[in-house]
Amino acid sequence: MNSLFRRGFPWGAVCFGVVGITLTLGLWPFHAPLNEVAWLPDANGISFGSSGTVLSSGTFQSADPGGAAHSIEVWAQPHPWLKSGTLLSFYTLQNPSQLRVRDAFNDLSLQVGLSDTPNHRTAAKLVVHDVFRRARPLFITIASGSHGTALYLDGKLAARDPALLIPARSFTGRLVLGDSPRQPDSWWGQIRGLAMYGTELTAEETSRHYATWTARGRPEINADERNIALYLFEESGGAIVHNSAHNASHSHLAPAVDLYIPPRYEVVDKIFMEPFWQEFKMSRSYWSAALKNVVGFVPLGLCFSLYLTALRVKRAVFLTLAVGTSVSLAIELLQWFLPTRDSGMTDVFTNTLGTGCGLLLQPYANRLLAWRARRTL
Repeated sequence: MNSLFRRGFPWGAVCFGVVGITLTLGLWPFHAPLNEVAWLPDANGISFGSSGTVLSSGTFQSADPGGAAHSIEVWAQPHPWLKSGTLLSFYTLQNPSQLRVRDAFNDLSLQVGLSDTPNHRTAAKLVVHDVFRRARPLFITIASGSHGTALYLDGKLAARDPALLIPARSFTGRLVLGDSPRQPDSWWGQIRGLAMYGTELTAEETSRHYATWTARGRPEINADERNIALYLFEESGGAIVHNSAHNASHSHLAPAVDLYIPPRYEVVDKIFMEPFWQEFKMSRSYWSAALKNVVGFVPLGLCFSLYLTALRVKRAVFLTLAVGTSVSLAIELLQWFLPTRDSGMTDVFTNTLGTGCGLLLQPYANRLLAWRARRTL
């Protein structure tokens, strides 16, 4: 090893090159990308790409905050290659995870969070399996009220939970389509219609809405269904999706709220350095990301260990770990400014662990380098 170093082997350049590659992988694409939302050319609706979002221009309010009678309908068609993503969610500062509809590996997942739960974790969930396995338009209805919560697909009951009473306040706040607030969770597909109601829709009303929306391009809505919002996505261009509900502009239920397509992708109230105990999940995606973060910093730990050892620097182990932790912290701090990346403390721990794994490989690398040096003599 030392002979290689004395011959002018550029270990310093290699180390800085590894740091550059690590920073590039952690911070790419270095800026907020264009918002990948486009109008469908041959139908009413919009399509979402890998980084796309649509936001409400204002906040939704409920005429009965203490009640539980609300419904929402959405036409959605996932991309065939989609694995998971948030289809829609409602966000408030007090309860960021109050209601979320996700495509979770082909399963339709309705997640309800309550503001009084620790760390705003999901308090309840209703799941219908294999809903999105076929990439086709799907008419999803969520109706909640005194009878619990029901999920309808194409006008037919798919699941019901009598014990799940979603508070009306869960349908309030800012609406986010195609993504999640606080951290990126892009949904890749098409949305062709969206409607909200201040009542618990019945099976007959849901079936009628599906039939009339399919046949006429808009649902047949009665006055007693208290239509709060109706987005037909018929503008075919521009950055605004107008609220077409007949009573949205003058009803006491809520002011008229349009939808807005930002020019660049953004995440509402992005999390800064999320604590590891809030990030932790017993899921395949979490452990897969953790493993990638460990493996990604092994080269950095190995190269700096070899370099500092060759220079006979004291406390080379400590300095190598300090470099790995510093680079990881720099990445996480800068990722807060990048909407496509997550900023959290878990990555700092896993990156430092990866640096330590690189340190453990140093003796084996020394032997290999010494063997190669003898072969070249």
